[in-house]
Amino acid sequence: MSYESPQAAAVAWLPYSQLATPLAQPTLDWLFDEGSLTRRLTRLSQDHFSVTPLFEGWQALRDDECLALGLAPGAQGWVREVYLRGHGQPWVFARSVAGRSALERGGLDLETLGSRSLGELLFCDQAFIRHPLEVCTYPPAWLPAEAAADGLWGRRSRFERDGLDLLVAEVFLPALWQAAKEETR
Repeated sequence: MSYESPQAAAVAWLPYSQLATPLAQPTLDWLFDEGSLTRRLTRLSQDHFSVTPLFEGWQALRDDECLALGLAPGAQGWVREVYLRGHGQPWVFARSVAGRSALERGGLDLETLGSRSLGELLFCDQAFIRHPLEVCTYPPAWLPAEAAADGLWGRRSRFERDGLDLLVAEVFLPALWQAAKEETR
């Protein structure tokens, strides 16, 4: 599932220091939380957390992904798209990518994850270094049709281990904000 569109090619992923749009503190807390999103969602859902794979396979990576991973435009990579769910509702759309050659020599088998969380795997392996978070308003064209909406915030970071780079993007869906709001009441 590649949700590419010409206007989406100009997305600017920004670190916190370059964020010009004022955001509410709860939004900033979720976007720039350096801990495990899986663990935070599990807590918020009171252990009613699940992962639903939407797509897994080899495909040409988007230009912004190739740039972030230091790959030539149009390079092949492994793409994994999932919903992270709380109480059965999609709370987060996640897209994880890795370049083909780095993945093949990196010793990480993403094909066997199934409904397990990639984030939990990355946070349990102390060899992975997480690079700084970047955020953007995520293009609706890059989302599954049923989740496509304007103004959804996403974040991404690159995880690195011995020459293996994984780029993990997470888009926060309206149901998550509702659940987070109810938790603070």
